[in-house]
Amino acid sequence: MDMKETLKKVKRGAVSFFKRLNKKTVVAAGAVLVLGGAVLLNFILAPEGAEKEKEGLDVAIDLSDVSAAIADKEAQEGALTEGKSDAFYEMTLSRKRARDEALEVLTGVAQSNTAIDSMKQEALGELQAIAVDIESEANIESLVIAKGFDECVAVVNGDTASIIVKTDGLLDTEVAQICEIVYEQTGIHPDNLNIIESN
Repeated sequence: MDMKETLKKVKRGAVSFFKRLNKKTVVAAGAVLVLGGAVLLNFILAPEGAEKEKEGLDVAIDLSDVSAAIADKEAQEGALTEGKSDAFYEMTLSRKRARDEALEVLTGVAQSNTAIDSMKQEALGELQAIAVDIESEANIESLVIAKGFDECVAVVNGDTASIIVKTDGLLDTEVAQICEIVYEQTGIHPDNLNIIESN
């Protein structure tokens, strides 16, 4: 399958999917998934009444670098939200709220006295991954807007991404540009990319 057919398939799938769901449903579903994962992780790592003392080496985890990176990327993201329409602003705000809740849970695990070392390291890895995703989203949004779109919200989650753009209809060349930007910034293949048109 050549790239043009793949792009058409991605566009048709995104349009079909988005016609079945409205914007708020998509954003709410993403927020619920992130929040649900954070709550589950919290439940698994901190069961009620578990005040066990750890045995063995105590691994000190320094979150200052990760926290500084996340704060810097969120400041960049905040600058991008200025001037956005209500719908795009709400999507950006919803993404930030869901991410903040996940960050709070992961930071709690990484700094916990009761969590085992491997869980602390895993939480630290997740925090670093979130920082990378925030940077990728900010870069994608800036580059897509630089291509002539009025507004864009990018949601990167590991090896998948959703890009919401303000448009009256995407041309095949515009879909290709967005796919290229996302691939260059994240390495995410167009098959794992959902482009959603909004006006």
